[in-house]
Amino acid sequence: MIRKAVVASALFAFAVASAGAQDTGIALGTMAPGAAVHMLDGTAVNLSSYIGKTPVVIEFWATWCPLCKQLEPQLAAAKEKYAGQVTFIGLAVPQSETPEKVKAFVDKYMMKGTWLFDTDGAAVKAFTAPHTSYLIVIDKGGKVVYTGVGGTQDVEAAIAKLGPIKGMGTSMGKGGR
Repeated sequence: MIRKAVVASALFAFAVASAGAQDTGIALGTMAPGAAVHMLDGTAVNLSSYIGKTPVVIEFWATWCPLCKQLEPQLAAAKEKYAGQVTFIGLAVPQSETPEKVKAFVDKYMMKGTWLFDTDGAAVKAFTAPHTSYLIVIDKGGKVVYTGVGGTQDVEAAIAKLGPIKGMGTSMGKGGR
């Protein structure tokens, strides 16, 4: 009986990790919470300082996460396409990480951007992040319009949940979840 429960639990974890948009984590329509985190140089900052100015995309990630690595090309393309219109935040989780390790990784492999460290797990708790590669899209008003987990999420469809992006010339459509 216990073995079946372990197998079922492992299959559920695999399904969540490999799926796209999910109904896990913070509820859609919820106002995005603040959370005390740190910049990679150790400066304290609250996530609420990024919310309400532009739409925001937050990815909970880790240097060791294969799903995050799989998602990165889509995120990099979106960062380039929506530069100045959408704020992208890479939020490193503290499991098996240090700010120094994350900073070295970002400096070597990642494009410039907003990279933060969830030192005490406050953001993981506030957003009920179920996994690394957890993506949250927040509209300019601060409302969560998309959440998803996994390396095969459609980042463009997730951003489309924001509706038309000023300056893009066309409606983004209604793809994704």
